[in-house]
Amino acid sequence: MILRDYQQRAIDELYAWFGKNSTGNPCLVLPTGSGKSHIVAALCKDAVQNWPDTKVLMLTHVKELIEQNAEKMRQHWKGAPMGIYSASIGRRDLGEPITFAGIQSIAKKADQVGHIDLVIVDECHLISHRQDGSYRTFLADLKQINPNVRVIGLTATPWRLGHGYITDGDGLFDALIEPVTIEELLRKGHLCMLRSKVTDLKISTDGVKKRGGEYIEKDLQAAANTLDNNQAVVSEVIRLGADRKSWLFFCTGVDHAQDIRDEIRSRGITAECVTGETPKKERARILDDFKDGRIQALTNANVLTTGFDAPSIDLIAMLRATLSPTLYVQMVGRGFRVSPTKDDCLILDFAGVVETHGPVTNITPPEKGSDEPGDAPSKVCDQCNEIVHAAAKIC
Repeated sequence: MILRDYQQRAIDELYAWFGKNSTGNPCLVLPTGSGKSHIVAALCKDAVQNWPDTKVLMLTHVKELIEQNAEKMRQHWKGAPMGIYSASIGRRDLGEPITFAGIQSIAKKADQVGHIDLVIVDECHLISHRQDGSYRTFLADLKQINPNVRVIGLTATPWRLGHGYITDGDGLFDALIEPVTIEELLRKGHLCMLRSKVTDLKISTDGVKKRGGEYIEKDLQAAANTLDNNQAVVSEVIRLGADRKSWLFFCTGVDHAQDIRDEIRSRGITAECVTGETPKKERARILDDFKDGRIQALTNANVLTTGFDAPSIDLIAMLRATLSPTLYVQMVGRGFRVSPTKDDCLILDFAGVVETHGPVTNITPPEKGSDEPGDAPSKVCDQCNEIVHAAAKIC
């Protein structure tokens, strides 16, 4: 497979950084929808073919991402010498030059993994900025085996709430490499345009308590999940999304997701719900039906922010308020995929998330030591009611 220009540029800039830095770990900042899996596959192939003794370990925290990354590896290199280590997938392959693994399954197996030259971590903003947690402990164990092991991070959101950039302080990463922007991907047609609309209903967070800089889920769900709110949300989605075919709802919790699903069904619209409690086979069936258009509306609670790609999504209803810019980007990012079935993706911001964080192309990351998001450089167009950058002059 041939990489897109910016994908090859990502690898070239990565090699250039390694050429100038004999130690340290870089992080590739790549927008959602930019094709991280293709970049990883090409990087692994290049490393193993040019340096045959190289051992590469690809780590992530979600089964779906392990499967996606492994599948792209097969596309780029038929017969690639690779294995998968993941309890949720039912495989525990070790010894191949390239291994795709889930951190939960492999965290205490460094002695079995043995010598690794290169570790690639997807969604690396989840790595603690302190010397603790599964990732930091496992990587420290690998470094005991090979002091020269290098780590490459991948993320669309290189910040942590309350800490700032992942390169700050005692973070694992020493530099951010940003080979492409959302604006470039939009301009070249590799991403779908998002349109953010202010809604008539505003789900209030007044009185909702916070912990660790984020709203407490139980309190947030109690504030959002009311009969009046749910009826108003669904009515407005039906009105504004009449010409939209694939709706995704981000809800505050399991009960909220199920209640919104039931309200949608009561209007004669096909709807399903997935949560952490949904059995694996049922979840797979629902997601396949949604992607194939047999289900118009899909509600969820905390499960479809990463590792879920459905290019046909043309409406996202934000019912879950969040102070985390990372979670915000992950949620709206589900609408970035390009599809022949849509011209853009409509973001209905019932929870005020876009207004809190600003347009996805101009997020101000949280400052170190602050539990509050950065100032949102946005305003609402008084002609079309769309949320735009504060500097926009023309509708």
